[in-house]
Parts: sequence; structure tokens; C-alpha cells
Amino acid sequence: MGIRGELYTNQVNLDNRSYFFNVKENRNGDVFLQIVESKIKDGLDDRRAIVVFADDMQKFLGGMDESLKFIDKDRKEKAKLRAEKKAEKDAKYAAGAADGLGGKKIYRRKGESRLVAERRSERQDDGIKRTGRVIHVTSKRSPAAPEQQPADEY
Repeated sequence: MGIRGELYTNQVNLDNRSYFFNVKENRNGDVFLQIVESKIKDGLDDRRAIVVFADDMQKFLGGMDESLKFIDKDRKEKAKLRAEKKAEKDAKYAAGAADGLGGKKIYRRKGESRLVAERRSERQDDGIKRTGRVIHVTSKRSPAAPEQQPADEY
């Protein structure tokens, strides 16, 4: 028998945590599983442990198995919903391409109707770059001959 009644130990290292699965025997000869989670937090070693006795191990593992099945089922359902939502979104924008919008996404501002958003998206480039609250005016003047350009007066 090992130190502190340990019969078997298995360690699983993850990113910022380590798990120890220790099979131990107490002074009365009872065998139990001790699961220890260890992580370093603020430079200190933070450890938490649970103990499951051999008599209760089957019920414990049954509950754990049911939990794992639920997690797997839930993960599959969420993946299916994400795939359906993506397909619906792709179909919506593909239909927009048939309407002459070219599959372009139209983003609406809060409280703005779809018609206003479409008009805003169809606006011709007037040389004004609108970015949030600030309006940047860009020059569209083509370089002409020097005699045609007005002189700068200060």
C-alpha cells in the first residue's frame, strides 16, 4: 500500500487544471475513489476533492453516464439548430440576390424600417463618407489643367 492508503493514482492535465483520480483504502479496509481538482489561482494552489465509496460507485458512475449522454445530446441539438439557422440565412440572402440586390446584406439601424434601409443602401456615392457621427467629405474633383483650377486665396 502506498503513502496515505493510496492503491492507484491517475493524473489528467488540462490547460489550467489538473485532476487526480486516487483509489484509496481507509483504516477500516473500505476502498474509495477520491477525485481532486487542482489549479493555481493567484499564485496559490487551490485544491478541491470529492470522495465516492466503492459501495456507491455504480450509482455514481450511472449518474455521471446519464449526465454525459445529456451533454452529448444537447451539443448535437445545438449544432443542428446552428446549421438550420445558417441554411435559413443563406437562403434568405440568396433570395435577395434574385431581387436585384445582389445578395447584399442590408443592415437596419434601430427603429428604421426595411424600406428606409434599402433606400439608404441604394444611395449613390456622393463623395461623403459617413462613418457614425462624423461625416468625412472627400474630393471627387478630377485633376484638370492648372489654368482651369481656381487659385487658392487665403
